[in-house]
Amino acid sequence: MDKRRVLFVCTGNSARSQMAEGLLRHDGGDDFEVNSAGTHPTAVRPEAIKVMDEIAIDISGQFPKYVDKFIGQHCDYVITVCDSANEACPVFPGNTTRLHWSFEDPAKAQGSEEARLAVFRKIRDQIRRHIAAFLSNTR
Repeated sequence: MDKRRVLFVCTGNSARSQMAEGLLRHDGGDDFEVNSAGTHPTAVRPEAIKVMDEIAIDISGQFPKYVDKFIGQHCDYVITVCDSANEACPVFPGNTTRLHWSFEDPAKAQGSEEARLAVFRKIRDQIRRHIAAFLSNTR
């Protein structure tokens, strides 16, 4: 069976989509080719790297990419993880299933480092639950 191609899209490709990419790559194993991209990519948030490292998933080598890079490529699933990206995401031709998972932006968290990390952990765990459901429906 060919690997299914999944693209996670967010505005900045700095936290939610990066964590989703790392989680599906880890939890989905060899069944998936996983990428993430942004409509306006910035830098990967150090808090995202840290909270993923806490669960033994290394995303430190991942980097932001423009969603335009993937236009014209086949994707089995395009999953937007923020409302803004859902509205701005380009159309992918062919037999692409488009899903939208709306998560709060952890990059907007205020307060101490521990308070910000708590928000990133909450979003990471929410994404992981969505990925678990996605995997149970696609296997």
